[in-house]
Amino acid sequence: MPVPQPSGPSLSTFGRLGLGAANAGNLYTAMSDEDAVALFDAAWEGGVRHFDTAPHYGLGLSEERLGAFLRTKPREEFHLSTKVGRLLVPNEAFSGQGDPFDHFVVPATRRRVVDYSSDGVRRSVEDSLERMGLDRIDTVYVHDPEQHGAERTLPHLESAVPAVCRLREDGVVAHAGVGTGTVAAARAAAAIGGVDLLMLAGRYTLLEQPAHPELIDECASAGIGIVNTAQFNSGLLASPTPARDAHYEYAEVPEDKHRRAVRLAEVCAAHDTELPAAALQFGLQHPQVVAVVMGAATGDQVRQNLARMRAPVPEQLWSDLRAEGLIP
Repeated sequence: MPVPQPSGPSLSTFGRLGLGAANAGNLYTAMSDEDAVALFDAAWEGGVRHFDTAPHYGLGLSEERLGAFLRTKPREEFHLSTKVGRLLVPNEAFSGQGDPFDHFVVPATRRRVVDYSSDGVRRSVEDSLERMGLDRIDTVYVHDPEQHGAERTLPHLESAVPAVCRLREDGVVAHAGVGTGTVAAARAAAAIGGVDLLMLAGRYTLLEQPAHPELIDECASAGIGIVNTAQFNSGLLASPTPARDAHYEYAEVPEDKHRRAVRLAEVCAAHDTELPAAALQFGLQHPQVVAVVMGAATGDQVRQNLARMRAPVPEQLWSDLRAEGLIP
């Protein structure tokens, strides 16, 4: 099936670095509205013009905060993406309890309803636009189709992928995509056809590359760009020296992953390069990766990651990592 060409500007128009706004949805720790503005301000002042959010992040709080910030900026100067698959509806049973999805520190005044249907996709986009107070979204991703039971992944994709493609064809969005943390779901989405972008969380990182070579080759053949996220694998690669008590995939770090991270750090140090800088820049060494979306909880973290993205990484570092079999 021929891959439709996106009708809007490519991501490269807005640079190859984006900011993910999950933290603005009170991921793990509550932040004030002022802190959220400081987070977004640091990114904007640092030249970031690509922002990603989702209804899932803080039961809509991330979208509300990001939208309020972006409404102060010229609309043609930034690329905005959000996601579909979880509708937000009022929680009639709310009595002061927190979000049952305990990653986000927010009151459960809304609840998530899993809905990958065509009507659900369109309604989700309409709701997101209302929460953000903006007139359009540039990219819509089908969000986490694998997280609702393995037997439902393909049906969710077979329903939602054509729906987001129709939104693109109708001119509602410029780009249609799928965001996932598994190679299997990403390959299934690529096989269905029609998507422009795959947002790949933690599956093509300095630590591990299960997306290589099959998925990346399939994306190259189909003309699908990869947006790389979770470059630190939930924190293991976020420090120059990987801590034993860091997180991997939001859980305890397996011993073999920690040993591999330590060796990566040693090779980086031999080239006067910090491990997090190499981790952030790794994906962009492959031409199929069109952008990197970073996470950050504070303005200082944004500025630190911007510096890491701009730090020189010698080609010999990549060569030595390849020679040891640490990267393809």
